[in-house]
This record gives sequence, structure tokens and C-alpha cells, in this order.
Amino acid sequence: MRLLFLGDVMGRAGRRTVADRLPGLREDWKLDFVVVNGENSSNGMGLSGEHAKLLLEAGADCVTLGDHAFDQKDMLQYIEGEPRIIRPLNFAKGAPGRGHRVFEDRRGRKVLVLQVLGQVFMKRAFDDPFSAVEQVLKAYPRGGQVQAVLLDVHCEATSEKMAMGHFCDGRASLVVGTHTHVPTADAQILPGGTGYLTDAGMCGDYLSVIGMEREEPMRRFITGMAKGRFTPALGEATLSGVLVETDDRTGAATRIEMVRLGGRLSEAGL
Repeated sequence: MRLLFLGDVMGRAGRRTVADRLPGLREDWKLDFVVVNGENSSNGMGLSGEHAKLLLEAGADCVTLGDHAFDQKDMLQYIEGEPRIIRPLNFAKGAPGRGHRVFEDRRGRKVLVLQVLGQVFMKRAFDDPFSAVEQVLKAYPRGGQVQAVLLDVHCEATSEKMAMGHFCDGRASLVVGTHTHVPTADAQILPGGTGYLTDAGMCGDYLSVIGMEREEPMRRFITGMAKGRFTPALGEATLSGVLVETDDRTGAATRIEMVRLGGRLSEAGL
């Protein structure tokens, strides 16, 4: 199975590059399943129903969220009627939507997608991500009930993401980090056959401060004072993520490759 995961979609620039590039990539790369992290798609804070529909129509089979899951208030209701959107497993108890779901690709193969929020350096305390993930992985063994398992680890600390990767080795097909908007260069297949990347980066304009226009973040760092609101940068965006191939029988990753298309971080040869 050929799986594509795209990192945090950042504002209008990120939405534009996903809408422009993803339909062609599905065909050219013969993709079987696509997951997009969309939690910063709407003005850099959350995901609206309108923008969720855009990402799904562009070719995403599943859209994951994050700590800004419900910053756009219409998502509280929209997620209840759209099963292709996944919120974090360990979000607030009673939150709408689901933290995991089993999907089918176009050939009927089953793909489990789940997302979890980290605890280290996050602004609020979330439930233990490891025990939340453990319960789901036990219920859906890789290569058994499902042909592939993809986990989006939305957290700040690289060490926490790495720990989750090793915790899931042999049980997930791909563990990929999101949230920092900074892509890492450590794509690898762990000993148990789990593809791993600490952070997929963002689909957004990298001539920015993690996707925001530079002036206001720089002012706050330099002076300690705020003057205006953060505004998503609108320059040419880079499509950032990871491409994984898996074995249908075992669910193990057999190939992993970082994706950087367009904008300032484009890599030749992809």
C-alpha cells in the first residue's frame, strides 16, 4: 500500500498548495490512501467545515486535527457528521468526534488512523497519550484486522515523539509527528517495521515564523510586547510530508521517503 501523509496545513497558502498538488500526486504516485493534518488550515487556528470540505475534495481520505481542533466553532458540529475527520484520542472527555477510525482504501484494504496529543511543553494537560494509543493498537493488530496503521503524534517535544515511535514499533505502519511546523530529516524504518518521522513539517510558506508573517512574532521575541495579531504568511507554500509503502500481509513499512514539493524547501527528484 502507498500511503501519503501531509503535515500541518497552514492558512490559505497551505490550502492552496494541497488543492493544487494533491489531485495530481494521487494519480502520478498511485497513492492508495492520503492523510492530511488540517488543524491550522483556517487562518492558522483550527479547521472550519468549509476548509475541511476543500481538503477532502482535493483527495484527502482522512483529515486529522490537533490541540486547535475546535478553535473554529463550527467544527464542534461538523465533525459529528463527517467521519473522515479525526480529533486527538486524549482530548477532553466528551469532545465531539472520534480519535480513531478504520477506513478502507479503494481496493477494500483496511487502514486504521489515530491521533494523539503529547504532554511535554503543551499549554494544557492532556490525558496520557501512551495508554490511549495502547488501547486502540490492542484492538486493531497490524496485519490482522487492518492492513495498515497510521499514527499522527501531535506534540512539541521531539523526545516524546521518538518515544512514541519506539512504543509503537512492530504495531504501527507509520508514526509521524506534527505540530512544530518544522520538518525533520530522520525518516527511517524502525526494527519492527514501523516507518517513523519526528515531524512532517507544514504545508505552508516557509519564509515565515512557523507559517506566520514574520513581523509580529519577531516583535514579541525582541520586545516582549504584542502589537497585532499573528497572520498566516501568504507566499508560495511547500507541500511537506512523508510517503510510505507497506506490506499488505504484515502491515510493515518497506519504504519511507520525505516529501518536499514547491516553495523554499522543494527537493529535486520527487
